[in-house]
Amino acid sequence: MNRTTGPRSQRSILLFWAPLAATWIMMASEGPFLAAIIARLPFPTFNLAAYGVAFALAILIEAPVIMLMSAATSVVKDRESFIKLRNFSRALCLGTTVILLVVLIPAIYERLIVSLMGVPREIADLTYGALWFLLPWPSAIGYRRFLQGVLIRSGRTKLVAYGTVIRLFAMVAAALVGFFVLGIPGAWVGGLSLATGVTTEAIAARFMAASTVRSILAGGLDSGDAREITYWEIAKFYYPLALTSLIGLTVQPMLTFFMGRSISPVESLAVFPVVHSLSFFFRSLGLAFQDVAIALIGDRFEHLHALRRFAIGLGVTTSAALALVAFTPPLSNLYFRDVSGLSPVLAGFALTPTRLIVVLPALSVLLSLQRAILLVGRRTHHITVASAVEVGTVAITFVSLGWGLNFVGATAAFAAFVAGRITSTAYLSWGCRGVVTSHGSTRINPSPEGRTE
Repeated sequence: MNRTTGPRSQRSILLFWAPLAATWIMMASEGPFLAAIIARLPFPTFNLAAYGVAFALAILIEAPVIMLMSAATSVVKDRESFIKLRNFSRALCLGTTVILLVVLIPAIYERLIVSLMGVPREIADLTYGALWFLLPWPSAIGYRRFLQGVLIRSGRTKLVAYGTVIRLFAMVAAALVGFFVLGIPGAWVGGLSLATGVTTEAIAARFMAASTVRSILAGGLDSGDAREITYWEIAKFYYPLALTSLIGLTVQPMLTFFMGRSISPVESLAVFPVVHSLSFFFRSLGLAFQDVAIALIGDRFEHLHALRRFAIGLGVTTSAALALVAFTPPLSNLYFRDVSGLSPVLAGFALTPTRLIVVLPALSVLLSLQRAILLVGRRTHHITVASAVEVGTVAITFVSLGWGLNFVGATAAFAAFVAGRITSTAYLSWGCRGVVTSHGSTRINPSPEGRTE
């Protein structure tokens, strides 16, 4: 039975979104927690930088599986679509693991990280060990995202949150073992903790989704929706999504490359994961909204207006909360010095980039709504184009600020990130108007707040 039908009040949207938001918040808390652990271990600057580089590479390599949750939420309706998307996801998981293994071949790693990216030797050596710990990461991420998409499609969002609780406890346990028992470098503690958390969550998702999977195999989620689907159709639908993730996730490795050749490279690489984790914490609330919108918007976008109202409130609230941290000295000192454990010098490097990114949470909510519209409307190529526009804007902006105007690397990086996100959402606003109009139920126009309606 599909539990995503029915009217869309603000309360019903909130209740559907809340467990997913809790899931994303818990995932977002991983970054600050691990950064705080690493900052309290020996050689924190080098290890924070190495953890940031390893995480950036791991995220890039897992890019093809990132959208499996949204794909499952959108595609899985019956036995055939479930089995074929499951097989498709297994192939993606295997492929991403092989890619990471290839990167870990010493000759290839040396050429990529040291020669091409210009990562300092001390950081590169620590990064190599962290990536070995992260070897299970891509497959575990892909497997659990596929199953979580199935759970979201069936309306069982609370189980997704429960799985993330399990992940968080496993990650914390691994971090504490690494901190107190193993005596390994901080960057390796970060890799061990992340891999342990997502692997445990993937195993938990398998058991939590068991009854839902049995229901799908028996009769499907939506009565009357049984239909033929081919692997070619799945690939055609998913290819733009995977390409979107691949393009979008090149931003962090690209900025790592740029920062390594800018002013204050070590300090910039060290504060980047700390500031990025803080940003991600607030942006995660908007990222959770994407799958909510896919599930609730309706085949003819009949519930778009209610979702847009919810998105406006969510975007304003999350950006305002980040602004409080960025512009209130007691809160910024509390986070960067006391929670994250940064030295006064590194905390100073982190403050300006944080103030530049206060609009990102609101933009993340807008982007989630736009992507949901395009996914439901089967116009995923717009998402790919927008990601390419974003990456291009990021590169041009960083080169102009970091290399042209000699901005500190971290400051130029986050300024470029904001500029790229603004251009991509501007492009998607145009694409969304055409999709909704073609479906003939709801008009979509820019609102005074710059959001889509």
